[in-house]
Amino acid sequence: MDDDDLPRRRDDVLAALTRQPLDPLSIDELDDRIATLEGEIARVKAHRAAATSHKAIADALFKKG
Repeated sequence: MDDDDLPRRRDDVLAALTRQPLDPLSIDELDDRIATLEGEIARVKAHRAAATSHKAIADALFKKG
């Protein structure tokens, strides 16, 4: 079983992030948070693209035909 198939842990950092109250944050803090999250989204998308490319290369290499 792949790690991707496992359920998330209850103490998952992402889950904790989504539960944080936003009311105490200033506009500048919200802007900083958005910029940080957008940077993380870009990083994850780049990693996903690389993983997809590696999988496609491996599939083509080991394709039976």
